[in-house]
Amino acid sequence: MKLLEVKGLTKRYPKFTLKNVSFSLEQGRIMGLIGKNGAGKSTTLKAMLNMVCPDGGSIQMLGSDFRQEEERCKQELGVVLGGIQFYPTKKLQAITDVTRRFYQSWDDDAYQRYMSRFELDGQKQVRQLSEGMKVKYLIALALSHNAKLLIFDEPTSGLDPVAREDLLELFQQLVESGQRSILFSTHITSDLDKCADDITYIRNGELIASADKAAFVQSFQSLKQPGEDSLNLEEIMVRSERGNYRV
Repeated sequence: MKLLEVKGLTKRYPKFTLKNVSFSLEQGRIMGLIGKNGAGKSTTLKAMLNMVCPDGGSIQMLGSDFRQEEERCKQELGVVLGGIQFYPTKKLQAITDVTRRFYQSWDDDAYQRYMSRFELDGQKQVRQLSEGMKVKYLIALALSHNAKLLIFDEPTSGLDPVAREDLLELFQQLVESGQRSILFSTHITSDLDKCADDITYIRNGELIASADKAAFVQSFQSLKQPGEDSLNLEEIMVRSERGNYRV
């Protein structure tokens, strides 16, 4: 079953256009959304979620038209996007008490487990948190209402190497049952090597490729130099950007 299907997603700005982006995510899979800074990753996520009004395209989430069933769909979405700001003197527990009211399936036991796993103290104020701790807190909130589709924008940014490894391991655990799926944007290709099943690559607002990771890597092997071994994701990204290559 497809938990997410994006068709022809388009968003126009004066100096940038997201052009006709299409991809889908099956149940029980982890998809990495990649591209250099400014490629359109965040615009794609925000347009999908109706946080910016798209100029074209359709979004199916959890078997429903997202725009027609937005409120219902969001009950089963866990979302972490960059740029979210809280009142710096608010305690985490106060923010949580407000957040939980929006979700019918809020699971306080799950919330407490993730707070413990991420070593977060609900009595701390926002201003007392590092950037990495803020990211972990947002992820704890996103995982605490039994969401089936998790959408994260650069979730490992700002995390130390140990915390990144822990989060990527958690991603794999979350999809083990085959019921959940994760879409996350990143520019850290090593994250994708460790946990992604599928890769979607956007460059300058255009979809370059979207496929199973092995098929994705194989499709770019023509970028190899004579005598080289198979290219990894980082080498594919660098050479594709330099040569304006597309599948």
